[in-house]
Order: sequence, then structure tokens, then C-alpha cells
Amino acid sequence: MTPSSPIARLTDIVEAIALIRAEMADVSVDDFEPDKRKRWIVERGIEIISEASRRLPDAMKARHTDIPWKKVAGIGNILRHDYEHVAHDVLWHAVLQHLPPLEKACRDELTTEQERERRSPE
Repeated sequence: MTPSSPIARLTDIVEAIALIRAEMADVSVDDFEPDKRKRWIVERGIEIISEASRRLPDAMKARHTDIPWKKVAGIGNILRHDYEHVAHDVLWHAVLQHLPPLEKACRDELTTEQERERRSPE
């Protein structure tokens, strides 16, 4: 992996989303809100996603205009600095509605980058 390769950050995002999805399978908003463990896992996963997204190349993000990259980056700050005011129903909806397209974009880019590295001479 080259030093400027985004593979590690894309992997971080994909793995965090997979963990969140596994944790949130069939969890209703009413079950999510009182469950501190699930909330902590989701919040930490989103923090990782947020930070990793900041390190992706701008050209890569430009290929996925449907992803609100500034919001993806910004939610980490909210979770880190204003965590006591996080609306858990909003977080629950974000998991269901916003993570799937982000996961698809990152998986597509990860596949492309891995193929590029396999073709590239050492």
C-alpha cells in the first residue's frame, strides 16, 4: 500500500459501518434510545467514519456528490464535543438512511483502489 493510498481509511469506514449494521440489525428507535451500549458503539463508529472521511482525497469525494462529505466530517465534532445533546432518534435515522449510500461509495472506491494496487508494479 502506497503512503498516499486511501485503502486504510476506506477500510476503516467500511468496517465501522459493518459493525454498526450488525449492532443495529432489527433495533427499533424505542429500543435504541435506552441502550447505552448500542448508542456508544454507534457513536464511536460514526466518529471513526467521520475522521477517516476527512483523510480521503478530494477527487475521490467529488466522484460521490450524493454523499454530504462535510456533514460526514462534521458529525464527529458534534459527537466528540457536544455528545450530551445528541438526539438518539436522529442518530438512529442516520444509521438507517445515510450509512448505506456511504458504505456503497466506500466499498466501490475500495475495490477500485485495491485493483489499482494489484496492477501497479512495485
